[in-house]
Amino acid sequence: MTEQNTADTAPVADAPDAPPAPDAETVVPAAPKDRRKLFAALRWTAAVVVFAAAGTGVAYGIGQAERTDLPGLSTKGDGRWAYPVLAKPALPAGAPLPAGKDNKDETHYAPLTGLLLPAPEGAEPDAGLKADKGQVVSTDAFLEEYAPDSRAKLKEGLENEGLRQIAARGWTTPDGTRTHVYLLRFHSSGFVNAFRGCDINTQLVGAPALEMDLAWSKVKSAQPSMAGEAVSYTLSSGGTSLYQEPKPANGDEQTKLGCLQAGDVQAVILQTRKGEVATVPFHQTVVLQSQLLG
Repeated sequence: MTEQNTADTAPVADAPDAPPAPDAETVVPAAPKDRRKLFAALRWTAAVVVFAAAGTGVAYGIGQAERTDLPGLSTKGDGRWAYPVLAKPALPAGAPLPAGKDNKDETHYAPLTGLLLPAPEGAEPDAGLKADKGQVVSTDAFLEEYAPDSRAKLKEGLENEGLRQIAARGWTTPDGTRTHVYLLRFHSSGFVNAFRGCDINTQLVGAPALEMDLAWSKVKSAQPSMAGEAVSYTLSSGGTSLYQEPKPANGDEQTKLGCLQAGDVQAVILQTRKGEVATVPFHQTVVLQSQLLG
């Protein structure tokens, strides 16, 4: 017990004096090479983490972006027209959506004029159609778009193949492009499939011969297919085919033709412009009309 007390009360050796703080002229020795390597490694590790996080954010952003924000239709400033916000017309009470599970034929119950694509900002109503708000047009008025020698056969087919109504809208943009959009409503989708007025053999006024729009085919094939996505080139409603007058255009204008089948409705989209019809606004018009019909 005495020994333990003696050990507990033994004097503790004084701690060595702390080195004096360096004055302004004191030179601090450089860190050892190993320590510098450690600091460098830590800096590179932090940089890698930052870039990895940024890369993940970019990948997520692209994965979640709307297709119209990506190349194709695509980045703003690529020549797209400024369309107003699209709004589908109200359906009659109890009527199903065109793509509803209880609507196998994809019948459109909304007013046909309400399904017409609105004109883009800055466009003027086309004098040929006088349809600034959309209107129902006669079969003969629609057939004026076709070469005279093909009208009689087309009219006979429309009269015998379940045509119910035609709605149309036309406009001219400041760059001189004239656009005519026609929506043909039939009694069922089967009659739409029988329509022969919108294919590569179509003879239009001023454009007696057509070829495939290869730019459309190329961009469409490059877009990943996503089921149910109406904004992408893989359209959600029926078959879509685009054609153009071969270059050089007959005369001083070129015509492009867009054909879109959506249930009981056939859309016929025509664009004509001096020189050449611009690719992006033509594709954009077809895609947006598809959204309204989808």
